[in-house]
Amino acid sequence: MDEELKLTATLRAAGLDDRRGIVRLHPEVMTALEINAGDPVRLSGVTTTAALAAKAEPGASREFLYADDLTLGNLGLRDGGQVTIARQPAKAARRVTLAGEADVVALVSPEILRLALLGKVVSTGDRVSLRPQDVLPRGDRPQVPDVGRRLRNRLGYQWNVALLSVVEVADAEAAVITMDTVVGWQDGPVSTPVPGPAAEPQAPATTDPEVPPLSIDDLPGMRSQAKELEELLDLGFNHGEVLAKLGTKISLGVLISGPAGSGKSALVRAVAAQVKARVVQVWAPGLAALTNTAAAGRLHELAREAREGGATVLLFSDVDSIAPRDEPGPISIVFRQVLEETLRAGVAVVATTSRPESVDTSLRSPELLALQLAVPLPDTAMRLEQLRVLTRGMPLAEDVRLDDIAGRTPGFVAADLGALAREAGVRAALRQTEKPKAEPGQATEKPGAGPEAETDTDAPKVTMADFEGALDVVRPTSMADSTLEVAAVTLEDVGDMVETKQMLTESVLWPLTYPDTFARLGVSPPRGVLLYGPPGCGKTFLVKAIAGTGKANVLSVKGAELLSKWVGDSERAVRELFRRAREAAPTLVFLDEVDALAPTRGQATDGGTTDRVVAALLTELDGVEDLRNVVVIGATNRPDLIDPALLRPGRLERLVYVPPPDAEARAAILKASAKSVPLDGEVDLVELGAELEGFSAADCAALIRESALSAMRESLDATTVTAANVATARRRVRASLDPGQVAWLAAYAETHQA
Repeated sequence: MDEELKLTATLRAAGLDDRRGIVRLHPEVMTALEINAGDPVRLSGVTTTAALAAKAEPGASREFLYADDLTLGNLGLRDGGQVTIARQPAKAARRVTLAGEADVVALVSPEILRLALLGKVVSTGDRVSLRPQDVLPRGDRPQVPDVGRRLRNRLGYQWNVALLSVVEVADAEAAVITMDTVVGWQDGPVSTPVPGPAAEPQAPATTDPEVPPLSIDDLPGMRSQAKELEELLDLGFNHGEVLAKLGTKISLGVLISGPAGSGKSALVRAVAAQVKARVVQVWAPGLAALTNTAAAGRLHELAREAREGGATVLLFSDVDSIAPRDEPGPISIVFRQVLEETLRAGVAVVATTSRPESVDTSLRSPELLALQLAVPLPDTAMRLEQLRVLTRGMPLAEDVRLDDIAGRTPGFVAADLGALAREAGVRAALRQTEKPKAEPGQATEKPGAGPEAETDTDAPKVTMADFEGALDVVRPTSMADSTLEVAAVTLEDVGDMVETKQMLTESVLWPLTYPDTFARLGVSPPRGVLLYGPPGCGKTFLVKAIAGTGKANVLSVKGAELLSKWVGDSERAVRELFRRAREAAPTLVFLDEVDALAPTRGQATDGGTTDRVVAALLTELDGVEDLRNVVVIGATNRPDLIDPALLRPGRLERLVYVPPPDAEARAAILKASAKSVPLDGEVDLVELGAELEGFSAADCAALIRESALSAMRESLDATTVTAANVATARRRVRASLDPGQVAWLAAYAETHQA
């Protein structure tokens, strides 16, 4: 009989393994149970469940089992309850059935559901989350990094909090979900079994079932790419005799790159329908999640099926996961071999990727993926066309302005706009269902209105308010892993600073708003701006305001966040930052504390890390690849520490001084900070602003906040903030500006005028 131990279950604070079906144990407890990290364990409290074991942090107690709220709920215990733990056989689940909210069931396919639960151990009656088990090792199966992104595409932020119920685990008390497990929704679709080398061959199915193909006319912004792809496929499938007479042949291998969700797969399906070819779509990360043997067998089976099916397009989505450039493995070699054999047999192979720089360069040879197409990030006009297509079947209210929505969605691709339209439709539907219903026998027809008028009034429509609400929750998926924010403030919210705002308008807003004017005059717009000034004087707020005015995305990065002790990681982080910025253009890249990221070269003692980062940053700002609709803003209070090469023309060429607020500006800041604070009539903010010499903008805001807290200390029922409260706060809040630093920065500004 397996060893059993009684422990005290304690709630573990949310961390990396939160809601991933993991419990943490003292190493000696794991030794006593004869288990290793990643092994399943059986847990018994009020109810019985199972989880994966992991080693607790140093200093953990032998008496405790550290679990999250979801595991405690599955045990029926509260924090401090007693739990019995024993080793659980690592049995692979044959079939698992789950239930969830209707919108989750409708939007998450069984195949994606299986990948989200891959490696977890589940029991009947458990509650599980969609957060993938990517913390502990899963034997020889690689991680599947794109599951979270795909779930975000479908569910938005709900994917991270949605909980599912395990209805049944077939033929087992508890079992581990593998790629061989058939995962399905209760009374709904189930996943297609993935055949291993010993399994019977099965017809390949798309990893992610799609709707019927769109027509090429429904793909605005991709018509030139569609025409080029259509010409290639039509020539290869339907006019082989012409090629034979000319003594030549073509390769039907195509690589399509573009931001995630931009419609690459939809483009392939639309063109294939035009030339009357069938499409076999494979999600490459699903293959990468298999063992090497199983993945190779699956690839050969797909190739055989494609060769026997007539005019066929074999579509590999996210091909960089099975053919990476930096770390090619055995599956990459097999994929290349299958690619060569399939193309020689006259089958078209199309691979898509959102990271073309990560794809094995050998695949781009003339014999393989010879044709390379790029799907651009949609601009405002293209987004407007896409919105018209996506809302074609929606009853829109008269106040809906699609051109305004298109202008407020920089960085959005077709999938994001589709999610936006769905979210607006859901909000409209909820609004309709919440309307009070008429009582039996109560007349619903308005006086003087016939049945037709009643229908027009009560017909459900999607309003601009529904789209406004959707814009608050839907974000560009290409920036899902970034600190992305579309600012809600504008330059009108910034008091005073007239000269500073004018310089920022010319340097930042004009390049983003009037690129045609720069092109007409034959000049390149400024690449970047350096904001410098004392701490707390509103540099970050100015960046948010300029972004809100220009309706641009903001990528905010603190300088030290890009630095890594591992060789090459820091430079890679800089390249990745600018790649994301290009994908979400128009974009402001805000480098806060830029002096930590780009100090003067040759003076660091970190083995050359910062020198290489400065070189990478200079290359991105003024390199071969152009920064279109991307403006870089750096902020610092030590401009003298920044490498001079970063400040020359073509890089952060405009230096903008953000001075401490004067009396008039302090009064404006106080009024803005007190906008929602009920001040007594005797409080004179203009007079107060004149008294706050040496106060920064942050100090002024802190003074208003402290005044309200002073009123609360006197009485929690206080309704106004009095002058006495302000006086009390005035004694507590001190000026934070250093006169010496302010004088030095002012002198620096005199000699470095923008």
